[in-house]
Amino acid sequence: MPTITRDQVKVPVDVSPEMRDVYIENYMKATCGTGRLMLFACDQKVEHLNKDFYGEGIDISDSDPQHLFDIAEQGTIGVMAAQRGLVAMYGADHPEINYLVKMNSKTNLVKTAQSDPYSPQLHDLEAVLAMRENGVNIVGLGYTIYLGSEYESTMMAEAGQLIAEAHEEGLLVVLWIYPRGAAVTDEKAPELIAGAAGVALCLGADFVKVNPPAAIEGQTSAEGLAIASRAAGRTGLVCAGGSKADAHDFLTSLHDQIHIGGACGNATGRNIHMRSTEEAVRLTKAISAITLADYSVEDAEAVFNGEKDFTL
Repeated sequence: MPTITRDQVKVPVDVSPEMRDVYIENYMKATCGTGRLMLFACDQKVEHLNKDFYGEGIDISDSDPQHLFDIAEQGTIGVMAAQRGLVAMYGADHPEINYLVKMNSKTNLVKTAQSDPYSPQLHDLEAVLAMRENGVNIVGLGYTIYLGSEYESTMMAEAGQLIAEAHEEGLLVVLWIYPRGAAVTDEKAPELIAGAAGVALCLGADFVKVNPPAAIEGQTSAEGLAIASRAAGRTGLVCAGGSKADAHDFLTSLHDQIHIGGACGNATGRNIHMRSTEEAVRLTKAISAITLADYSVEDAEAVFNGEKDFTL
């Protein structure tokens, strides 16, 4: 099992000296002391509206937002990412969960063909710090950038300023970066995924969430991801988990992303929360077994099937 000590955490120099220990503590919490991130992404209620929470193939428990918090509390995760309001309404009942507050969001009603995407910042850092002062266990912030959108400069400027302010307060920042807009012909082109990783590094993000690159002739998706991981430098790269998929296929991809692609973890939402609570909890444990403890796919599947347990 990979482990790091507090002394091994590379603290960015824009973290204020008086908040250095807070940053280290938040990093250790979010990565479960491993340096790898298991991010449970729960920001889809805005991004995808209700279609990710109710309908064919989705367990009925997912229609109740409480389901997300039950999974995070009973399962094995590093951090739960959600919009400020969702955390504000439920966070007091679940103080043990590590929260990452998503600072910007948009719905998917306006398609890229209609208008280039822009995801505005919904509130300032003070609104998040107020919740932290009230006892909510907030360890970081999240922000989405659409590279290739005509609004990319606005989103990059907002993200850059937010990272500087967050680091001053000892908070981590995870950027979601997706090439998307009229200028982008292939959102999963390996060179664009690597480019997104490099942008995250230059903005000073602690982690960046990207889509897995497309496989091309002579190069698998995981091999393409390895190029992006190198481009990310000291910014940890994690892959989006996508929609609900076969557990074996997903766990195999995750294993390859880490051990071939050099990923520093994963960011999975729908593939977890669309399931029943019991099954979703087992999947978080299987994902964490690979991400945080270097389990094989076979052993992780045994965790998912309930044949083994996994705890930190």
